[in-house]
Amino acid sequence: MTSLTGTLGSATPNTPPTPAARLSSLQLTTELTALLDPDIVLTDPTLMDNYRWDWARDPNAGVPLAVVRPRTAEQVATAVRWASSRRIAVVPRGAGSGLSGGSSAVEGGIVISLDRMRAINIDPHTRVAIVEPGALNAEVKAAAREHGLWYPPDPSSFEMCSIGGNVATNAGGLCCVKYGVTTDYVLGMDVVLADGTLIRLGGPRLKDVAGLSLLKLFVGSEGTLGVITRAVLRLVPAQQPPATMVAMFGSVLEAARAVVAISRSVRPAMLELMDQASINAVEDHLSMGLNRDAGALLLAQSDVGGENAATEIATIERICAESGAYESFSTDDPKEGEAFAMARRAAFVAIERKGSLMLEDVGVAIPVLPELLEGVRLIGERNGVAIPTVAHAGDGNTHPIIVYNAADPDSVARASAAFGEIMTLAISLGGTITGEHGVGRLKKGHLPDQLGPDVMALSHRIKNALDPQGILNPGAVL
Repeated sequence: MTSLTGTLGSATPNTPPTPAARLSSLQLTTELTALLDPDIVLTDPTLMDNYRWDWARDPNAGVPLAVVRPRTAEQVATAVRWASSRRIAVVPRGAGSGLSGGSSAVEGGIVISLDRMRAINIDPHTRVAIVEPGALNAEVKAAAREHGLWYPPDPSSFEMCSIGGNVATNAGGLCCVKYGVTTDYVLGMDVVLADGTLIRLGGPRLKDVAGLSLLKLFVGSEGTLGVITRAVLRLVPAQQPPATMVAMFGSVLEAARAVVAISRSVRPAMLELMDQASINAVEDHLSMGLNRDAGALLLAQSDVGGENAATEIATIERICAESGAYESFSTDDPKEGEAFAMARRAAFVAIERKGSLMLEDVGVAIPVLPELLEGVRLIGERNGVAIPTVAHAGDGNTHPIIVYNAADPDSVARASAAFGEIMTLAISLGGTITGEHGVGRLKKGHLPDQLGPDVMALSHRIKNALDPQGILNPGAVL
């Protein structure tokens, strides 16, 4: 997957915030290695190359001085404390599945990869999971399942994305329409601050309003305020086996209008949209028997259980028919339902086979979802680029995926123009430039347009207070 940060007019090279002390690279890495176990610090260029990018493939990613792969929070603190003393940039990294360039390496800085910190402890009495940042979302779900519990946040990449990255970007997923996003399940965390101080926020308490709400400040901060080393996650009773409905529409606009109508009556556990281009990309990739002629597909699930689920699905199916659906299918077989959910989850990988990608993550209030999707279609036509689109339609979060030819400068220019226009459209509709992927480096140039000067100034004041040297993930978000 390729993105073109440098072509979007909003990116800056990922360089250190200030020069390090006048020591050679060898002297610096020798000094760092002496503080940590030798297997913790990678300096081999070939090995470090694997840690330079996330899935966005930011072309401005720098070459780090070293990659630190700690096993403990104390080792994280040691590395950050050393970086602070030398005024060297620190980029925290999870599983590398991010889609906004949020963990692109900084030239001459260090990358702290948390992939070795994988411990998971389930406390069924307080219904929490105490998790290190490198643990995968799927691993937490599996561990909770053993106790009859469930961790709801479920990004499409749940099998490969890490909890640390989920918390750092406030990740969402397919169940957000009913169950909310990552921040709704974070009860506590341990964080290493820019000076190497390890602090503990919150804990296994459902209600806690003592002091400022600092915990939520770090959720979604994308590594710019601290390095997360532990999270306390709220679990809920296991989900009921879902009933599933799939409806086919002649156009995306009809499907989007159905979403608006459904949201007035029902709150399903899942309500996903795929347009014709994404349907065909997935069918090319997986050969699942999807209807290639459909202009759009809506996937809905209900997990209220038994006859109530059947009633809810019947209501959704009726609304779809009234909104123009020409075909629908429903099932209470969880395996059949999961097969359709798998098709939706596979969209990014399937579309990637069509060319280089720029991935959008814009969101709007549900009533204006039809305007957003119709606007995206027109932007694609106007710029002459294909924009297959999938959406967490039930919460208004859409993923227009711009496909282009990275070897063709004209294709690159048209794709870049479309990328910016989609964010401008979302903002004009009162929406957001990112619903779950984060701002990272790809979208930071558009953040002021959404937040305005006063909120941007406040954001900089908070950043400067917690990271006065500007060493934490410089070049990201702000």
